[in-house]
Amino acid sequence: MALIDVRNRAGYLFLAVLLGHVILISAQVQSRGGVPVLEAVAFGIFAEAQRGMSAVITGVRQAWSSYVGLRQVRAENEVLKRQLADALIALQQQRAQADRTRSLERLLEFRDRTNLQMTAAEIVAAAAAPDFRTVTIDKGTRQGLRPDMAVIAPAGIVGRVVVPSGNAAMVQLLIDRNAAAGAIVERRESRAQGVVVGTGEDRLTMEYVPETADVTVGDIVVSSGIDGIYPKGFIIGKVEVVEKAGQAYKRILVRPAVDFTSLEEVLVVLTSPAREKIEERTQ
Repeated sequence: MALIDVRNRAGYLFLAVLLGHVILISAQVQSRGGVPVLEAVAFGIFAEAQRGMSAVITGVRQAWSSYVGLRQVRAENEVLKRQLADALIALQQQRAQADRTRSLERLLEFRDRTNLQMTAAEIVAAAAAPDFRTVTIDKGTRQGLRPDMAVIAPAGIVGRVVVPSGNAAMVQLLIDRNAAAGAIVERRESRAQGVVVGTGEDRLTMEYVPETADVTVGDIVVSSGIDGIYPKGFIIGKVEVVEKAGQAYKRILVRPAVDFTSLEEVLVVLTSPAREKIEERTQ
């Protein structure tokens, strides 16, 4: 065992001496360019190491530049997205304002064509329960509203004021199950009269029309004014179905002229038909 260790040490020593001779010879021997071989070899090794290190540094620098650039691009994209969202919101607001302006213009034109005293109101809420078809408007007793005042729109009759408060009022829509209005067929050859009653849905029924009355599909139904609430001659709707309901009366289904699902602004008639008749008689 000791002999093997001695041999190994001798071998290592021989290799060290041999390597030292090679280094000394390389330091003395010059290459064709006049540079010692040892210096040329050392330069080659260090040059490769420097080239590798430079490549690594360049790669890291490019990667960092790409990362910084990507962050800048993302930040710019976020800014552009916010600006686009703001522009879209502004455009929607402008469209809504334009729609509201057109709607108000139609209301004012309609008001100016009539001889009735009216005030414009905006719908601010609607009843949550389908059995009670009502809406809330932003005008009340402070603006002169009273119960049973008619509420209309350019398309036709909307309903009546039922519960007014200071600056708001509840309006019962004509399609409410408890709503009714005196009605008459507009066609001169017919002039059939009856009572229009709400169904709670998007239809009305015209009741108490005699079986012999001349009523056909497509006839326009208007207010008769006999109820003392709705002014005479305002459109209620169009006849959609005519059926025989018994020996004395017809069953008539009427489609409302007003689209209650898209209603936003209305007009409240401040003077009731009954009050106008009383005033005319006293004059």
